[in-house]
Amino acid sequence: METLINDFSPGLFVVQTILLLGLIFLLVKFAWKPILNSLNERETGIQEALAAAERAKADMQNLQADNDRMLQEARAEREAMLKEAREIKEKMISDSKEQAKIEGDKMIKQAQATIESEKKAAVAEIKSQVAELSVSIAEKVIKEELSGKDKQLKLVEKMLDDIKLN
Repeated sequence: METLINDFSPGLFVVQTILLLGLIFLLVKFAWKPILNSLNERETGIQEALAAAERAKADMQNLQADNDRMLQEARAEREAMLKEAREIKEKMISDSKEQAKIEGDKMIKQAQATIESEKKAAVAEIKSQVAELSVSIAEKVIKEELSGKDKQLKLVEKMLDDIKLN
């Protein structure tokens, strides 16, 4: 510390002080305003960037809300379309079942009518065959019974007796 005091020169101090004051004056005159202006411009730019970021964030939220709304509408529309398709499918199935039932009933009725007509034809044929067979048997029996005169007279008497009894 002593060496500093011994080396102190008042002229050098004054010159350095004048130079420092001159430098400060020059800085204030030429550099201080541009520095402050650039700082103000930078602060303004930052404020504008923050405001733009807030606007972008708000726009993004609006877009997200619109996307969500559109997604909900698309889901609702899809559900409506699926419901309509299910209803159409069910209607087609029920119509097909009803048509098949109608066709089945119609075929059953036709089959029953055919069976009934075939049954009647078969019964008529059986009756015809039975009648022919009965006539044939009766013819043979009568021929056998009436083969002789005595048998013919006995048959006539028996028939007369039956008539008298009734």
